[in-house]
Amino acid sequence: MPKPSSREALLDAGLSVMFKQGYAASGLRDIVAAASTPLGSFSNHFRSKEAFAVEVLERYTTHMRELMAPTLGNKALSPLARIKSYLEMISCKQKDSGWSRGCLVGNLGLETSAHSEELRQHLSAIFVEWRRPFADCLREAQQLGEIDSDFPPEDLADFLISGWQGAMLRMKVDRSPRPLEQFKSMAFATFLKGKQA
Repeated sequence: MPKPSSREALLDAGLSVMFKQGYAASGLRDIVAAASTPLGSFSNHFRSKEAFAVEVLERYTTHMRELMAPTLGNKALSPLARIKSYLEMISCKQKDSGWSRGCLVGNLGLETSAHSEELRQHLSAIFVEWRRPFADCLREAQQLGEIDSDFPPEDLADFLISGWQGAMLRMKVDRSPRPLEQFKSMAFATFLKGKQA
């Protein structure tokens, strides 16, 4: 019976290696070396590199849920303040990486969605899951009269997530915070603009 610890070490290593190198450039030898495990241990735990990447994404998604809870889920703040808190927190994390890291879901989506149906479907499901906490904030903002109700909150949430992902892509290309700051400024001056009392 394989040791569970080697499986966890491989997933931790996979998250780190895929963030740095992307999916295609992350060879199994790179991953097992980073995990300090023998090459054969990979096939003991995972049926394929695609299946492994799905589990790496699950690990990343769990981490993102933990980041969303104290920001988007913080009922002590107004709905728009919760969204702003989340975007600011992600901006700080991107600063720590020198504006080079981006989002693993967005990164792998760009790289793999045309070549792996298994990964494409999993990435799509993650975006659907991420829509919910944003839509909840936006729905509440509409109900409180903070923002207009011209669009369904789910559509606004998708628009927000897509725009933010694009801003992170541009951030990585430019190695600059400007796309993130520009996005936040424009978002809160337009569709997230609070209604005047």
